[in-house]
Amino acid sequence: MTTIPIHADPVDQALEVGLKDLWYPICPTSFIKEKPVSLRRLGRKFALWRDHEGTLHALEDRCPHRGAPLSQGVILGDRLSCPYHGVEVRCDGTVTRVPGSPGCKLEGSRPTFHFHVKEKAGAVWLYNASKPVDEVPELVLPEELANDDEYCRFLCYAEWKGDYRYVLDNVMDPMHGTFLHKQSHSMAEGDSMAKFGIRQTETGFVFEKEGQRNVNFDWTEWGDTGAHWMRLEIPYPKTGGPGGNFIIIGGYSPINSGLTAVFFWRCRKLPAGWERDTWRFLYQNRLEARHWHVLEQDRVMLEDMEPDANQHENLYQHDLGVVRLRRHLRGLAQQQVDAQKAAA
Repeated sequence: MTTIPIHADPVDQALEVGLKDLWYPICPTSFIKEKPVSLRRLGRKFALWRDHEGTLHALEDRCPHRGAPLSQGVILGDRLSCPYHGVEVRCDGTVTRVPGSPGCKLEGSRPTFHFHVKEKAGAVWLYNASKPVDEVPELVLPEELANDDEYCRFLCYAEWKGDYRYVLDNVMDPMHGTFLHKQSHSMAEGDSMAKFGIRQTETGFVFEKEGQRNVNFDWTEWGDTGAHWMRLEIPYPKTGGPGGNFIIIGGYSPINSGLTAVFFWRCRKLPAGWERDTWRFLYQNRLEARHWHVLEQDRVMLEDMEPDANQHENLYQHDLGVVRLRRHLRGLAQQQVDAQKAAA
């Protein structure tokens, strides 16, 4: 019998694990406490820990000696000591000590992939570098996450079964709110037969209903500032408290092909003071449970879709944003695949 080799699409493979040289949210900051933590994200396994001053560090979770998990080791300030043979690896990937063979060639070498991490808006952000680098671009986020003085926010984190690209499609589809979330307290209004258009921005594009604004889930913005994010607004009545429209910022990271780390920041523009305190109290005591209910509707729908659902689609005008985003991401992935081939 003749075996026919099947070659996977390299562009799809690049997208499946997340594009390189971008900042990604990988977990809430509360995940990293006194002990090292192991996380699978972006096609890799990371060891994250805090030194004695609370500074966060990240290495590939693999000892350069025999491949044991560094995350099971001991924290020695900015180093991890591997539990298997005591090899000490510094946060920049340098092996500083080999107790079993002092002076061997492993000491002083830099074989471990290290990663830059930052904490912002309640999340740990990791720069998914294509190769180890000492300097990385600044983490630039939308103002709702960057401006602590003007915006109040709550981070909602979950892990959903399925490919993260289906989550992107879901958020880039404002019309699903009119149907799937029609029983929601904030998405019961609006035209179910709206026409959509695409508007360019400095950092991406907006996919929006034509002739309808501040009625329902009317638009979605895709942004690329060295981190990929999505933004939308839900109009709120006065009974929803101070702060104007309810803003949602989304960030999504692949854990593996069947699991996605989902981040939704719920934001309102409220400087510190009694209005912010009122909104926080109202959100935590009245609105948060309703918002989780809406997210649960999305989760159930996406988790029950077949992995190859996007191979059996019949799209129409409401799906222009989804098509645009998919083409954009494939274009970025193709550039990275081409650059990798050229470097090889």
